[in-house]
Formats: sequence, structure tokens, C-alpha cells
Amino acid sequence: MMEQNEIAVGLDIGTTKIVAMVGRYNEYGKMEVLGIGKSKSMGVHRGVVNNITQTIQSIQQAIQEAESVSGIKIKC
Repeated sequence: MMEQNEIAVGLDIGTTKIVAMVGRYNEYGKMEVLGIGKSKSMGVHRGVVNNITQTIQSIQQAIQEAESVSGIKIKC
């Protein structure tokens, strides 16, 4: 299990949109969402990545939005 101050990042790559989530566990052990970012899922068709460059750009856009909302910079 994660410690209270550790940051969690989630990523959902779908056919129509990509969603990034930044969160952390609070003092009660529950996940607290700090920021969510979305972008149109470019480069993905019927669940298959068919253009990796477009897909990476869409992922980066979703992550940047989640970072902006949460005020936390995600390190890869």
C-alpha cells in the first residue's frame, strides 16, 4: 500500500478519449483525486494504437492538464 504522501498517477487510454488522474491517499486511507486531465484519443482506433506519435501527444496533453489542475508536476 502507498504511504499517505505518495502521489499516484492513473492513465486510461480509450478509443475516444485519454484520461489522466493524479491523486494520493489521505489520512483515512482513501484515494483523494487532486487533478484530472482529458484529451481526444488520437492514434487509437478500436482499441488498437495505430499511430504512436499521435497517441503519445494525446497522452502528454491529458497529463499536462492533470498536472495543471493538481498543481503537481509528474516525473516519469
